[in-house]
Amino acid sequence: MTARNPSLDPGYAELCCTSNFTFLRGASHPEELVSRAAELGLNALAITDHNSLAGVVRAYSALKELRREFGADAPLPRLVIGARLILRDSDTHWVALPHDREAYARLTRLLTLGKRRAPKGACYLDLPDLVQGCAGMSLIAVPQASLKASQPDIATLKKHFPADVFIGVAPRYDGSDQRYFDACATLAHRTAAPMVAVGDVLMHHGARRQLADVLTCLRHNITIDQIGTRALPNAEKRLKPEADMKRLFARHPAALRRTTQIAARSSFCLSELSYDYPDEIADNETPQDRLARLASEGLKVRYPKGAPARAIAQMEKELALVKTLDFPAYFLTVHDIVQFARSKGILCQGRGSAANSILCYLLGITDVSPETITMVVERFVSEHRGEPPDIDVDFEHERREEVIQHIYAKYGRHRAGLCATVIHFRSRAAISEVGKVMGLSKDVTANLSGQIWGTSNGGPDPERVKQLGLDLSDPRLALTIKLIGEIIGFPRHLSQHVGGFVITKGRLDELCPIENAAMDDRTIIEWDKDDIDALNILKVDILSLGMLTCIRKSFDLIAQHGGKKYSIASIPQDDAQTYDMLCVADAIGVFQVESRAQMNFLPRMKPRELYDLVIEVAIVRPGPIQGGMVHPYINRRQGNEAVVFPSKELEDVLGKTLGVPLFQEQAMQIAVVAAGFLPSEADQLRRSMATFRRMGTIGQLRDKFINGMLARGYENAFAENCFSQIEGFGEYGFPESHAAAFAMLAYVSAWLKCHHPAAFACGLLNAQPMGFYAPAQIVRDAREHHIEVRPVCVNTSEWDNTLEKRSDGSLALRLGFRQIKGFREEDAGWIVAARGNGYPDPEALWLRAGLSPAVLERLAEADAYAGLGLGRRDALWAVKAIKGNAPLPLFNDKIEGEGIAEQPVTLPAMHLGQEVVEDYVAMRLSLKAHPMELLRPAMTGLTAHDALPEVPLGPMAQRPISVCGLVITRQRPGTASGVVFLTLEDETGVSNVVVWKKVYAQFRRAVMTGRLLRITGHVQREGIVVHVIAHSIEDVSHYLSRLGHPMDDAVGITQPQADDAPRSRTQPRAMHPRDQAKRLFPSRDFH
Repeated sequence: MTARNPSLDPGYAELCCTSNFTFLRGASHPEELVSRAAELGLNALAITDHNSLAGVVRAYSALKELRREFGADAPLPRLVIGARLILRDSDTHWVALPHDREAYARLTRLLTLGKRRAPKGACYLDLPDLVQGCAGMSLIAVPQASLKASQPDIATLKKHFPADVFIGVAPRYDGSDQRYFDACATLAHRTAAPMVAVGDVLMHHGARRQLADVLTCLRHNITIDQIGTRALPNAEKRLKPEADMKRLFARHPAALRRTTQIAARSSFCLSELSYDYPDEIADNETPQDRLARLASEGLKVRYPKGAPARAIAQMEKELALVKTLDFPAYFLTVHDIVQFARSKGILCQGRGSAANSILCYLLGITDVSPETITMVVERFVSEHRGEPPDIDVDFEHERREEVIQHIYAKYGRHRAGLCATVIHFRSRAAISEVGKVMGLSKDVTANLSGQIWGTSNGGPDPERVKQLGLDLSDPRLALTIKLIGEIIGFPRHLSQHVGGFVITKGRLDELCPIENAAMDDRTIIEWDKDDIDALNILKVDILSLGMLTCIRKSFDLIAQHGGKKYSIASIPQDDAQTYDMLCVADAIGVFQVESRAQMNFLPRMKPRELYDLVIEVAIVRPGPIQGGMVHPYINRRQGNEAVVFPSKELEDVLGKTLGVPLFQEQAMQIAVVAAGFLPSEADQLRRSMATFRRMGTIGQLRDKFINGMLARGYENAFAENCFSQIEGFGEYGFPESHAAAFAMLAYVSAWLKCHHPAAFACGLLNAQPMGFYAPAQIVRDAREHHIEVRPVCVNTSEWDNTLEKRSDGSLALRLGFRQIKGFREEDAGWIVAARGNGYPDPEALWLRAGLSPAVLERLAEADAYAGLGLGRRDALWAVKAIKGNAPLPLFNDKIEGEGIAEQPVTLPAMHLGQEVVEDYVAMRLSLKAHPMELLRPAMTGLTAHDALPEVPLGPMAQRPISVCGLVITRQRPGTASGVVFLTLEDETGVSNVVVWKKVYAQFRRAVMTGRLLRITGHVQREGIVVHVIAHSIEDVSHYLSRLGHPMDDAVGITQPQADDAPRSRTQPRAMHPRDQAKRLFPSRDFH
């Protein structure tokens, strides 16, 4: 055989490839397809998802990562961008591969057209749309039915695009392929559309065949035993190397060569998309000039006594940088959005890396002054990053929608859209869905997923599988568990991102396809924020934050009741009393430091200034906890361990955090000063952690980092530690600037709690749902701080909770109608509007406010007529007497025979236990008594929570004690290796309980589902932090029935954000407990 010139070998390009972004169809991640194409030595690869470009950026990032790994000259496949168009009126699929940027814009506009006229997640396209919108693309027909049926469509498009239409020939591997190829060749001859070989790939590797079948079952909602002919007959729809395709197409070599020719014509690359920002040109002033003018005006506002030289220098440095990189318009866009919010009285605050910039401070986007933190402007914007900075702005959660609609109104929907969020399969969904397909019974899948707390991605735990009595050697079960592991992390569908806006100068739909979101009035683009980041496209994050709502409402309440008009900027700084309060962990409701872990940490940290809070906010996070940073920091802070630095260079980086790296910025600086990375590489390191992990290239980076540090004389253990930290940060890292913005709000909320506790509690309740605790705990905390809390009353309450002056001049908190479960704001409005001098009886509400009897009943159930001298039962009796459907009397005076004259009746009084349960049913809290107060006499040997600090310690006194209370938080942090933390509440306060792994295994059910627990154990104290270490746990929820009310289920329901335990999804969440009870016992009236 003669040798031939290898450079003449045409190679093979795969032009038709479905990734798992064609949801529930493709069986491989785009990254896996790209890696495999490189292994197989393909010339090019086109990711062509069904009517979608959602996966292409992932492929682009993967290819970039391979380039970084193998070097610039390595022979890697080219990525061809395209989509597979599925039409409503035809059995032919069309693979569209745009040649250049203009054609790409036409493709995205075509997809947008189809998606905007379809419901969420669908796309309606017809052949005429292709005729109008497909110029400049290679169009490959992939016939799905008979070749004959696709002939007219091919002819139509061929007439309009003579040089660009091809017939895609995909082998079917059913023994008839050669005959089929010949038939295709005949059709190609007849339509003059040349034939081209395509693999019609569904997976990167044959091993995914079973997963592809499971996805088919999920798509059709059937079990694997019903799949029948829908199953893949073999594993041939995998990515194939040139040699395999060459063998198949031996008689049609031109069809193979054509693949690389078509790929070569599509020279478009996603890197061409980094786009122009909206021009904010006003009155002939260029964006840069306007930015400079606004900044110098900001200097006068921020520094009324004259700005320090450092600030001016920093401002000039940043202005120059912004000019070099040409970002001024971006700052102005954000500035205008913030100005809009301020003009409407909406509280907002910039966060994230923007706080690293003095320009953001001067423009009023952030409130963190450069004096508070070291500004690392590189973390925010640097010449290396070559990408626009990220400015995230938090708005009040109740008013963010106004801001979003303002952006749509100002820029138009063709220029502004929200990023998508890819919803992935998490462990729990993966187990239940794959389990269902594979025919596992419901209780088996429920048991498997029932052990998964929070949102983990670990899949089922083999130990737990054994405990459930399942046999892992059973092939079907083993296969199910393998498939669950494969599907975790697969994309499931797109949803809207909480607030990442992309705003463009040109048309947004020429950047990427736009589709309808589930909400009316919302449109989302097909890419998520990581994709946008990878392409260096600018986004503005419009986020919502409940605490801002609470702070503004608190400020308003203080001003209404004769106090000063405060703003975030005018709160007195460095207030000793506020820090004293935080040092004793009196922090319920305070932003970011109210969780159990933070409350344990505050007394050890003893914050005395704002920077201490910055550290506090950042340190109690999964990253630093997993990296083992917390103990060394605390030991150094308390002086139990010397503060040492491995080198002089690192002292500058780690000085403020006592030599313990806590922030993302520090991790980046360590990479630069200690491991010899370039600043741009360090930033890349931080941003690409997830991609490295998915592609398995993290090992090389690790070696480079560690060797870099060893070469500079650092110890191996320290280097490993630093890297594992950067790894942790990749997922949960907290930039210092972000922590500073949050610490600011933590301080403001703590100051409010310290000096205006009533207004703060009132603001917190009015901003619900937010934060960590339920209204019951906020109310309990307010009363512990000697604030009188008054019940809901039809004659004094409003929708919101309000403050009332007491005779001694202090303020009492009056609960509002919003605290009644299932009550409507509109009805509250009518009550207030028609109140006048007050309502004498329930009937007056019916006549004057026009409320329906059902609403009057809700008020009676919530005991809102108590102020009229009517107890619950009397009020309900009075309401029942009103004939709701009788026409309203003509005159509101009780003329003879008009009103309703009721015979007086004596009803048996409700006892306290029933009253308390009624309160919990109506409002999830009771002001009358805590359930534990009523149950305590029936239990013996309990220690009240407020007595725990006095329990004697030491070897003599270690007798176990018992506590009992309602569960209010139940957490099993991923960082704490299976420890569960519980918080119990009784009538005297709360206790923190630690349940070690062994104890948890023994009392699993009680820990996970109990509402009232009795726990026996011993006390541990460190300073004022008190823990009960559990030895045994008893679920005594059944005691709640002794309160004498059939609906005691309503007592002890935890807040979802304070409870990681898997919730049983069986009970209908939306139903009012009373309606559920009526369903269970139709004949009884629960009052």
